[in-house]
This record gives sequence, structure tokens and C-alpha cells, in this order.
Amino acid sequence: MTTSQPREPLPDALPPPEEPADATAFLASPPAHRWGFGAFLLVEVVLLASAAFVSVLVGDTGPGPLPIRVVLLGTMLPTMIAAAVAVLVTYVRGNGPLVDLRIEWRWADVRVGFKYGCIGLVFTTVAAYLWTRLVGDANATSAISSLVEDRQMSVSAAVVMFVYLWLLGPICEEVIYRGLLWGAAERLQWRSERWGRVAAFLLSTAVFAASHLEPLRTTLLLVIAVPIGLARLVTGRLPASIVAHQVNNFLPALTILLGALGVASF
Repeated sequence: MTTSQPREPLPDALPPPEEPADATAFLASPPAHRWGFGAFLLVEVVLLASAAFVSVLVGDTGPGPLPIRVVLLGTMLPTMIAAAVAVLVTYVRGNGPLVDLRIEWRWADVRVGFKYGCIGLVFTTVAAYLWTRLVGDANATSAISSLVEDRQMSVSAAVVMFVYLWLLGPICEEVIYRGLLWGAAERLQWRSERWGRVAAFLLSTAVFAASHLEPLRTTLLLVIAVPIGLARLVTGRLPASIVAHQVNNFLPALTILLGALGVASF
């Protein structure tokens, strides 16, 4: 006859799971993406190629009111296609646009973006005035302003262009320059995270100004780009620079709208 061995008492509760060694840092640092400057160059090629294709497709519009198809195709479509490709890159080679492009909605970022946008609007207005006095009205006019100068538009076309210049265009451009290009620059091995952000700010500001392909206005575009980039630098997220860009674009977009409708002259 055998005697049963006494069983060891079960623990009252299972031990809690071990926390990662640096859980806070893990949550604060998003997963690394696999795209870099090659992705940005691809987006730039798409932007230039689509602009050239649309230019051929539109052709000579001739005299008279500017057709709405020119507004939709010539000024909007290339940038929208390029921004869509940038977003697609983050899905194919990264973690999606919300993580890779730092698209996180915070009201604090809206306030920061509005503040830097207003500051930028003041500096841009002063810089534009001085630049006009220096080089003349003709050389200080943007490419879009030249497109609609002395050409009346239909109400629908003027409104579409206003909404694009004020709201949609800044979103697309920020996704490309302060999103994709910024992320590519930060991905490089810098001495510290701070230096990576500063390098991303400087590079995206310079490339943003040069990418408009308006050599005479590059200096003015640099003035415009600095406050927008600072909003991205200070917050670390894209919505702040989007808001700053939209605030900065409001008055120029309104001027083009009124001019296109014949309410005011450029």
C-alpha cells in the first residue's frame, strides 16, 4: 500500500507579466520604417512627370475665361497624385501614414500651427513687399498667380482654386516635404535625435523652396517655409505644419480668388 505524497500548495495568483526594460521609450518611439530618400525622389519624379503630362493634356487654353478643367488638372492633380504616392509608400514600406508621417491630431498642435502660421504670414507679407520693390511685380509673381493673371474664371473654378490653395494644397505639400522627406532625413544615423530633427528641418525647408521651380522667388519661398518647418520641429508632428501652411496660404489664396472673379486686381 502506497501513501500519496502531499502536494505543494498552488500560488494564490500568477505573477504579473514582466514590463519591457524601457516601456516608456518604446511607446514614445514609433516603429522604424524602411523607406528613405529613394521614396522621396520617386514622389518628386511622379510630381514632375504628372505635371508634364497634364500640361500636354490641357494644351493651349486660348483667350477667354480660364476653364475649370485647367484649374482642376493643371494646379491640383500633380500635387495630389504625388501626395497619394507618398502615402502609398508608407503602406508598402512602412507602418502607414499615421505612424510614419507623424499624423496625430492634438488641439495643442493646432494652436502651435496657428501661431507659427500667423507669424509666418506677417514675415511673408513684409518679405513679399520688399521683394516686389527689389525685383518688380512681374518677377515676384508666383506661377499660379501668373496662370490666372488677367484671366477671369467662373465662380465654381475660382472657388475650387481657393479651397485647394488654402486647405488641400498645404496638406499635400506637407505630406511630401515635412512628412516623407522629413522622415527620410531623420532615418539617417545622426549623433543624436535632436540633430536628426534639425537636419530634417533645414533640408525640408531648402528643398521645399527649390522644388517650386521658381528661381527668382526661391529666397521668398525660404522665408515662407521657415515658420512652417518650425511648427513641425517644435511639435514633432505633421498637423502643426499643415495648419501653419494653411494659415500662411489664406491671404494669397483669397487674393487670387478675388482677382480671378474680377473683384480686385493683383
